[in-house]
Amino acid sequence: MNPPAARLAIFASGNGTNAEAIIRYFQKHDSIRAVLLLSNKSSAYALERARKLGIPGRVFTREQLQGSEVLKWLSEFQATHIVLSGFLWLIPPSLIEAFPNRIINIHPALLPRYGGKGMYGEKVHQAVKAAGDKQSGITIHLVNERFDEGRILFQATCDLTPDDTPESIANKVHAMEYRHYPTAIEQWAMNST
Repeated sequence: MNPPAARLAIFASGNGTNAEAIIRYFQKHDSIRAVLLLSNKSSAYALERARKLGIPGRVFTREQLQGSEVLKWLSEFQATHIVLSGFLWLIPPSLIEAFPNRIINIHPALLPRYGGKGMYGEKVHQAVKAAGDKQSGITIHLVNERFDEGRILFQATCDLTPDDTPESIANKVHAMEYRHYPTAIEQWAMNST
């Protein structure tokens, strides 16, 4: 069997349900494999999810991300692509330069609305509810030097009702994330190897 053409490093800050879905999706893939999970929080359950699936994890500080340590780890694991999965820090220019058009993110709303610094997780769904939007969704995009402003690769929508709460909106959005993010990663990685 040939080595995978795309080797994914997943960055996660939290529970890791999306990271787990991604790892599972690519476990038996012919040419794409998740090889490493990186987190800025030692308490992130994403690390445990990855460990249970045989994927090594590393925890880093802001200084290690800004410096060369994280880049060294990515090189050590021969990562070719970076997947952000609930990762809340801005990606530094050094990583963007090292992985041009090879860093992808998912946002739990329809960008350009409800994006930018501080707009993540429940805060996004609360803002969607407060605005009275009739739709929400997901946006999968490339990563650049600014929060949520990279080129959009894919969007999917779900209808909302006046009875929806931030929690029920989150549930609808999570279901779309699990369904669409792995396949969007697959298409992007296959087209950029």
